[in-house]
Amino acid sequence: MTKMTLPPAFIDALPVLEKIEAAGFEAYFVGGSVRDTLLGKPIHDVDIATSAFPAEIKALFDRTVDTGIQHGTVMILDHGVGYEVTTFRTESTYTDFRRPDDVTFVRELREDLKRRDFTINALALRADGELVDLFDGQTDLANGVIRAVGEARERFTEDALRMMRALRFSAQLDFAIEAQTQQALQALAPNLTRISVERIQVELEKLLQASSAKRGWQALVVSGVLAYLPGNVDWLSVADVIAADLKQARLTSVAGVWAYLVVRLGLTRAEISDFLRAWKVSRAVLQTAQAVADFYRTEQRDAWTYYLVAKDAATLLEVLAVWPIVPIEVAKKQLAALPIQDKAELALTGKDIIQAGVLQPGPQLGQTLAQLETDVVLGKVANDYDALMAHVGGKG
Repeated sequence: MTKMTLPPAFIDALPVLEKIEAAGFEAYFVGGSVRDTLLGKPIHDVDIATSAFPAEIKALFDRTVDTGIQHGTVMILDHGVGYEVTTFRTESTYTDFRRPDDVTFVRELREDLKRRDFTINALALRADGELVDLFDGQTDLANGVIRAVGEARERFTEDALRMMRALRFSAQLDFAIEAQTQQALQALAPNLTRISVERIQVELEKLLQASSAKRGWQALVVSGVLAYLPGNVDWLSVADVIAADLKQARLTSVAGVWAYLVVRLGLTRAEISDFLRAWKVSRAVLQTAQAVADFYRTEQRDAWTYYLVAKDAATLLEVLAVWPIVPIEVAKKQLAALPIQDKAELALTGKDIIQAGVLQPGPQLGQTLAQLETDVVLGKVANDYDALMAHVGGKG
């Protein structure tokens, strides 16, 4: 029997467990928070599982929200922080490969834990710090192994997204995927086509930002999952160089992930748009990826090239750290040396030009401002009101 010292996040939530137990029910901390405590990692969410049914939980606490009542989840707000409490449950078939067709509430912890994805997540912790480990998850944590609870094929058939989660955990924890779990992953990878793009997107982004992204990426390739990712691109042609890049440095943002992928895939502007729309990324991420890709495609990079990507400088530098097409220090100096970062920083406005009687509103005014922007960036004129006014033929 393993006894653990409860971290502060669990101690704060103890009143919830104690109240449930005082009413005659069982209650445990469960899942990733227990896993991360054992690994000495920060806890992000405190999840609680209980033998009490949702109606019984709602009767015990004054302030609750039905965050997922159909699946047995109620959020308790009595203590100033929201804690999600979920009733022990079993699940029926998963005809959509993602959600159970039916959920049955049960009173036994074992029945609840055996439906979970991996042994390292099928852990429960009592209020007194006693660890409940029915599937040897603690051993797998010690050995650095991702292993499905029970039959891996059953777990992946129930929820195909668990395959992406296995790969993501491999990258985040630097763990190996156990042989039978790996075999099931390879056999059932085609089922990922039944999962929404948005859910796969989140898992891939987390994988590529993980501390051991190279390991996760290589597992993605070996498992055959790569062939079932959205986008209609030749992933395998760049699989090895991506692995080599990820060995050197980490991607640290969502925009960086997608900017890096499109430049490594060598996509044109039109292809980038199609690819990222297939992945349903945000418009802002798409625009940033386009800007970084344009920078990578340019052969002669002058001040204007850096100016065009200046608003996306953080992402550019992140990608250059992974794939340094130019030395990152050179890029930093070029970006820092730009006289302006945006046309809004011009010391002369269209209104100024009109009021000076140089030009009237119309296309020529817009063209003049665009030329000013270019000339300032290229150092042909100082970003100074008098200098700019003289540049357009007016009097300062």
